[in-house]
Amino acid sequence: MASDLNHNQYRVIAIDGPAASGKSSVSQMLSEYLGFLHVNSGVMYRALAWSVLRAGIHANDDCAVVEHLRAIDLCCGISDNKATLTVGGVDPGGELKSSEVNSVVSAVSRVAEVRDVLVAKQREYLNVADIVMEGRDIGSVVFPETPYKFYIDASIEVRAKRRMKEGIVDDLAQRDAVDSSRETSPMVVADDAAVIDTSEMTLDEVLAEIIDRLRVSGLDALE
Repeated sequence: MASDLNHNQYRVIAIDGPAASGKSSVSQMLSEYLGFLHVNSGVMYRALAWSVLRAGIHANDDCAVVEHLRAIDLCCGISDNKATLTVGGVDPGGELKSSEVNSVVSAVSRVAEVRDVLVAKQREYLNVADIVMEGRDIGSVVFPETPYKFYIDASIEVRAKRRMKEGIVDDLAQRDAVDSSRETSPMVVADDAAVIDTSEMTLDEVLAEIIDRLRVSGLDALE
């Protein structure tokens, strides 16, 4: 079920795109520029994947993954205008970017029941603040009614180089394939999203283009 932005005083800017496209960095920069709350929806799926691994559950065992999600306390909060997350009172921190989590997060994320639960948590943030939310299905599924949608992309070669610089081991092509082909909430470009290819752009250039487009769209925070 879609969210209802028409009866909400807060606004949401949706920023979608594949891994290493630059969406996380520009989302953080944009949220700071506007004074909006920054929410990385991917952290929720990574936290569950991290917890699944710690519990010794096979990531492809859908039933076990769903049962585990129901059993854990995945708490979403806010601190210093940024979304926070703990699992059973523990902040996974940098472990969410480990190669082990990278290898299973797409499998965990494709489960319909998982997405239902976590999408509901994502939508709750709009009850408390204006937000910039990044992910893979924000403009298409989580907040399809928002008029402020962006899809940040880059060539697979550029994205692979960015990953290497970060010291992250990740099969981007495989992740793209899984995320784009899953039955529930696949990674797609929303029909009314502005697509920005960051392959040859600096983060400042990407931010400037997003701000220009938001100003044209009439976002009153930029008046």
